[in-house]
Amino acid sequence: MIRVLLADDQTLVRTGFRLILERAAGVDVVGEAGDGAEAVALTAELRPDVVLMDIRMPGVDGVEATRRICGDPAAANSRVLVLTTFDLDEYVYAALRAGASGFLLKDTLARDLVAAVHVVARGEAVTAPSVTRRLLERYVATVPVLTASNGALGLLTERELEILVLLGRGMSNAAIARCLRVTEGTVKTHVSRVLGKLDLRDRVQAVVYAYESGLILAGSD
Repeated sequence: MIRVLLADDQTLVRTGFRLILERAAGVDVVGEAGDGAEAVALTAELRPDVVLMDIRMPGVDGVEATRRICGDPAAANSRVLVLTTFDLDEYVYAALRAGASGFLLKDTLARDLVAAVHVVARGEAVTAPSVTRRLLERYVATVPVLTASNGALGLLTERELEILVLLGRGMSNAAIARCLRVTEGTVKTHVSRVLGKLDLRDRVQAVVYAYESGLILAGSD
């Protein structure tokens, strides 16, 4: 059973999401938060698998709440799925940098919301690679290059570095396997090692890292 925490300052919105998710097989809504601070507190208390997080809330917003949750080692198994009105939004970018595992538009279809919760609960990313790349290319120039973190790239083997670049380009495991002429199992192993060595939560964070470390330049193929 996937345990979900809802975080949105609008009661009606939370009620709608609860009705959708509670009708889905294998999903249990374990709590609701009306702002970011409450979301952080309830995550610490309830340890949900997925936090469905609105970005724009009064007080502690969804970005800061995401940063606090993803920065808490005790919440390492709680994934944040951000809800937004506009996909190419600086707040969405900030949430991805803070550790969110992806984002959905608030007007997404019910079946897509349920599917996204299942995907994130498995530790995968739900954001379309093309959308993520457009978002990063719009905002990455406003953030200093991760010079302090670039030393971590030295921990990667030549193959792992190659894998990171392909991840940054939004390629799936299957596509990477075809590109490198290896099995998907081999790719999964390399991806796991890359995430572990760079202390990244998931593939979305790998994409962000690839751009912000300068491995991939905005507008490049």
